[in-house]
Amino acid sequence: MEELYSQLVQSVDQFASWIWSYMVYVLFAVGAWLTFKTGFVQFRRLGDAAKLVFRGFMRKTDTTKLEGDVSPFAALSTALAATVGNGNIGGVATALFWGGPGAIFWMWVCGFIGMATKYAEALLGVYYREKYPDGSIAGGPMYYIKNGLKNKSVAVYLAAAFAVCGVFAALFGTGNMMQANQMALAFHSQFGIPKVVSGIVITILVALVMIGGIKRIAMVAERLVPTMIIVYFVFGFVVIVEHYAEIPNVFMLIFQYAFTPSAAVGGFLGATVSQAIQFGFRRGLLSNEAGLGSAPIAHAAAQTPSPVHQGLIGSMEVFIDTIVVCTLTAIINLSTGMWQSGLSGTAMTAASFSEGIPYLGGFVVALSSFLFGYTTLIGWCYYGEQCLKYLFGIKVTYAYRIVYIILMFIGSIASIELVFFVGDIANAFMALPNLIALALLGGTVGALTKEFFKKYPKIEEFK
Repeated sequence: MEELYSQLVQSVDQFASWIWSYMVYVLFAVGAWLTFKTGFVQFRRLGDAAKLVFRGFMRKTDTTKLEGDVSPFAALSTALAATVGNGNIGGVATALFWGGPGAIFWMWVCGFIGMATKYAEALLGVYYREKYPDGSIAGGPMYYIKNGLKNKSVAVYLAAAFAVCGVFAALFGTGNMMQANQMALAFHSQFGIPKVVSGIVITILVALVMIGGIKRIAMVAERLVPTMIIVYFVFGFVVIVEHYAEIPNVFMLIFQYAFTPSAAVGGFLGATVSQAIQFGFRRGLLSNEAGLGSAPIAHAAAQTPSPVHQGLIGSMEVFIDTIVVCTLTAIINLSTGMWQSGLSGTAMTAASFSEGIPYLGGFVVALSSFLFGYTTLIGWCYYGEQCLKYLFGIKVTYAYRIVYIILMFIGSIASIELVFFVGDIANAFMALPNLIALALLGGTVGALTKEFFKKYPKIEEFK
């Protein structure tokens, strides 16, 4: 039985590797196209994006009278809740395990290109959103595909394809089973808590929030997300300070092995350049979800002054997730040398924290894994629900939530490798219809962006 399972994992990995050998180029091409069409908006308007996020965090913007279900910052927090998850803790570690230090460079490339992609997704999500009969917002790739593409016969099938793949990714992918898996693994490895016990606790806590829909999800996310990122960053910085002498070598490793093969060292098996590129992009998408099509479902619900405002806020989502949080995890694992230990996933990062902060480090990772995973689980439950409602209407809501909870529990006790590889496949199938639509709607994104900033050179001038 064990041999059969091992063969299954290997087959799933091979299929994931095959599909991602092509998806890497699709992601890069679409991101580069949107970067060009928006006039490099992620670089030129990074300051504006940071201002909007800061004003939302400080509650300096009142948008309650605008159309939408939640505030722009609450929409960002919901999207970040689903984005900043165990991919930032365990996903970065698996990128190092399979792709070596060079994978981090390509994760950065994925992040900077992905900022333009996420900008376009959030902008289109707001621009083409609709309303359900009960008055709540309906938005996301399904709607900008249906309402934005000129060829309606193609749009109908492409929107349905995204919705179907979105439901599959929400139920079986990295937003559900992988998160529960890494949460249970962290508590088992650090405290010896049986995975079954963790699985039961996780499902109960997630179910309590799921009942309230987007408004309760956003309320929880708005409070938890900033707190959990700050806690992880503060303790992670302590570990880095403990190993500050290794920082120059860390960046040398990243840049060196981004373009040359990395040899086997200790428990690290070695990696080719193609492996570094592939796992950098695979784990980059797993982490920041730029191009996946998930985040615009949350951003579409925002009470935002304009689509461009939410687009800029969306671009900061990728910056916070990949350029800040993922980089922190990578530096920690590289500076402590744990990337050579043979450990993978959350276990590698937990070992790094424990090495830097004895006794307390493992607890910090376990707590971070729980908070990151918990917010991701509630965010992805909403994403899958919205995709299913697009296909079948609101009547399927409760049945979907029950299935989601059952699969969450299964994920908590499953094999780490199988869960990650299934998630990679689910991400690829979900991303493809969305990326096709983004490429076709790039002209619309560019036109809306140029028109807005021609009229309002400074975003503060918008009234």
